[in-house]
Amino acid sequence: MALLNFGSKDTAGVEINPQVESFLKDYSIEVMPRTAEKIEDFREILPAATRVYIAHIEGTPIEDMVATAKRIAGEGFAVMPHFPARIIKDEATLRNWIAMYQDEAGVEQALLLAGGVTQPHGDYDSSMQLLESGAFGDAGFKRLHVAGHPEGNKDIDPDGSMTNVDAALRWKQAFSDTSDADMAIATQFCFEAAPVIDWANDLAANGITLPIHIGVAGPAKLQTLIKFSIACGVGASLRVLQRRAKDLTKLLLPFTPNEFLSDLAAHKVANPDFGISHVHFFPLGGIKTNANWAIENGGTSAAPASQS
Repeated sequence: MALLNFGSKDTAGVEINPQVESFLKDYSIEVMPRTAEKIEDFREILPAATRVYIAHIEGTPIEDMVATAKRIAGEGFAVMPHFPARIIKDEATLRNWIAMYQDEAGVEQALLLAGGVTQPHGDYDSSMQLLESGAFGDAGFKRLHVAGHPEGNKDIDPDGSMTNVDAALRWKQAFSDTSDADMAIATQFCFEAAPVIDWANDLAANGITLPIHIGVAGPAKLQTLIKFSIACGVGASLRVLQRRAKDLTKLLLPFTPNEFLSDLAAHKVANPDFGISHVHFFPLGGIKTNANWAIENGGTSAAPASQS
């Protein structure tokens, strides 16, 4: 296990916000096979046992996904691959993928989502169908995460409402109530705390008590974040980036999630039962850049691999 630094200041001696430090405990991060290849050893940049999601983009061979999972699990991290329903042909394919992940990388957790594909490649259209298949339960998966959309999803609700996404979460809550697996909601990235807080409180008021792992865009150029936000359908909180783009003094500076996380962390301290339990990073500006930002802001730092 890597030696860990629990100091109250970052490496530059800057005071760390203790609320953010607490909020960052056990954060997770998302990679893809091609971005993971750029990291020589994840033990040099991530806390031991960090959960690493592996995004499965359409066209990525399952062999590349499994090889990435095997490599990262071999470095001591909890691997959570995506299972996008719409690119899985049938139940035989689903069970084969699960077996490959288990046999090669010892995987026992997954993020189930519809996937960013308009037309299904086979029998599945939604993560609910994946859950109903029983394949993950049969394989003994211990943790299953499902997607959340604090600002809605126009692929699911073309009218801009939250009708279908909310109904899906109610279904998943009911499934969780009868499942042996630990379940949670992992969300799309957002930039503004107030709408996220309202969304999480609305879920709780409607009986949806699955823990929420809030999606956070890591530090990146403003233009990069705007591009990804539009592509991913991020809605209301995109205005935060648009306002910043109009400020010429900030236009060329990297955007960081400091304000967003500070606001959420303060709300969590004031409301301990608040449904957001973890931070999940989308490292849109690079994995190392995101990992270093986390360390500088209180995320437990990792020692060099030679000290593991």
